[in-house]
Amino acid sequence: MCGIVGYIGHREAYPIVIKGLKRLEYRGYDSAGVMLFDNEAGVKLCKTKGKVSDLEAKAQDDFTTNGTIGIGHTRWATHGVPNDVNSHPHLSNSGELVIIHNGIIENYAPLKEELIKRGYTFKSDTDTEVLVNLIEDVQKKENIKLGKAVQIALNQVVGAYAIAVFDKKNPDEIVAARLGSPLAIGVGDGEYFIASDASPFIEYTSNAIYLEDGEIANIRLHKPLKVRKIKDDSLVDPYIQELQMNLEQIEKGGYDHFMLKEIYEQPSVIKDTYRGRLHANDGIVQMAGVEDNLEKFLNAKRILIVACGTSWHAGLVAEYIFEEFTRIPVEVEYASEFRYRNPIINKDDVVIAISQSGETADTMAAIKLAKENGAFVFGVCNVVGSSISRESHAGAYTHAGPEIGVASTKAFTTQITVLTMIALKLGKAKGTLTNSDFHAYLQELEIIPEKVAEALETNDRAKEIAAAFKDAANCLYLGRGYNFPVALEGALKLKEISYIHAEGYPAAEMKHGPIALIDEHMPVIVIAPKQGHYDKIVSNIQEIKSRSGKIIAVVTKGDTQVRELADYVIEIPETSDALSPLITTIPLQLLSYYIAVMRGCNVDQPRNLAKSVTVE
Repeated sequence: MCGIVGYIGHREAYPIVIKGLKRLEYRGYDSAGVMLFDNEAGVKLCKTKGKVSDLEAKAQDDFTTNGTIGIGHTRWATHGVPNDVNSHPHLSNSGELVIIHNGIIENYAPLKEELIKRGYTFKSDTDTEVLVNLIEDVQKKENIKLGKAVQIALNQVVGAYAIAVFDKKNPDEIVAARLGSPLAIGVGDGEYFIASDASPFIEYTSNAIYLEDGEIANIRLHKPLKVRKIKDDSLVDPYIQELQMNLEQIEKGGYDHFMLKEIYEQPSVIKDTYRGRLHANDGIVQMAGVEDNLEKFLNAKRILIVACGTSWHAGLVAEYIFEEFTRIPVEVEYASEFRYRNPIINKDDVVIAISQSGETADTMAAIKLAKENGAFVFGVCNVVGSSISRESHAGAYTHAGPEIGVASTKAFTTQITVLTMIALKLGKAKGTLTNSDFHAYLQELEIIPEKVAEALETNDRAKEIAAAFKDAANCLYLGRGYNFPVALEGALKLKEISYIHAEGYPAAEMKHGPIALIDEHMPVIVIAPKQGHYDKIVSNIQEIKSRSGKIIAVVTKGDTQVRELADYVIEIPETSDALSPLITTIPLQLLSYYIAVMRGCNVDQPRNLAKSVTVE
């Protein structure tokens, strides 16, 4: 949720930490802070409510930025309102220990109570300040070094965390640890970097160690990195992996916003996702994670899909596709609800967990529960080496590349691409998909990137419609069949970045309630491609028309029937019903984007949201 950055080495730390925080701001932007250390001034702290740019502005007044050791934080608030005091880094009571923290300490209240009895005082409302004072208490009581004190303290803590801790008594060391929140350590020449993901240090080193859950690292100047288990202090041999990311991928590349760049990347990233996997001419779908576990899939009595947000919508599209192609019953669950209702999980169930970041706390918890009950877990995520990719029995990566915009776009279409390929492979293996249909879908999926590129040509039309409806108070999105989840996703996009209330509905359900909302002020976005339930959709549009609703229709090129009824029409290329979500979602993404821009909203960093939700 929050973003953390640390540096220890021979360079000036401040510019590295600040640049790193900007790259991690997608993780939260309620407040930001930095700690630097130099031998003369000692510990220097600067923190503020607001964004990293506000921190930079504040640092210009009365803050010296020299020092080769530093830690920084950009916050998504959990405990305590976003203000200067609750901002990280936090100091211990003595002022000797400094901490940054991503996650939640669930038992902070009894720990705080005990520490108050022992004479500790607290300036903030955060769970993090409790943790740093707990570490200090352990260190003083036991008269031990920082690393050991952090380890003992973390064994008393319930919750999730990625932390970096500094002790001014031993300024050549930073101690880092993780449980449930990601943490990467960049290994350079005589220097180390610490970050929530690798983006802050990719221009300095391509060598990274991703800490596993329950590990603690002693990062010391001019000494090799030591990684131990928090639970029993046993040594771990850390695996150094070479980063695949490049700098270009995390820059805007001439676009006004990351979101627009990511919308326009969809033709190429869909191609990247099926590259090497889809061989249409040979009639082959090659996916090692599926092939190695084919029996598990073919013998599955049921497929359970768990996900949150946009990934949940991709799961809903997959439900239609899997049931159509494989005839295996599918249930799609909110990961956040899954484990709290004592779900029925059987050994012959396949659980597909979908997450862009691969770190979503709720989805991780659902995976653990599924594994405990003996189910086979297949992960679909975008970030290589992420927690979900490691926790799953098998999986498939999407190849969307880094998605920086908080509102997910290219992750959604690449998730659908991966899930479609899996369903095609299983349908072929089971014999539930005819040979001719299988080949036809392969051919069609191969040319989807071209059709997505064509759908992106609706950009100017989306801009025009956005200008007409940017001041709407509410919007209704309607779709049927495969495009019902697209209606949900379209509504979510609008909510996320423009703050307009929007609802997605199955088109036929409109008359069972939402029709009461329809008047001349209510824009209704209807997804009405020629394939699927076209006639039914036309009837639904007529029902809206007769109540003076404003209709924006997404239709197949050459459509005449809906065009006569709709106030605005967006034309998209024709494709089969099953693959249509990959096309129909494009104009809805553009529409949300332009409405948000015209309303003056922060498109890439919408209020109260974060990209990677690593807390429950």
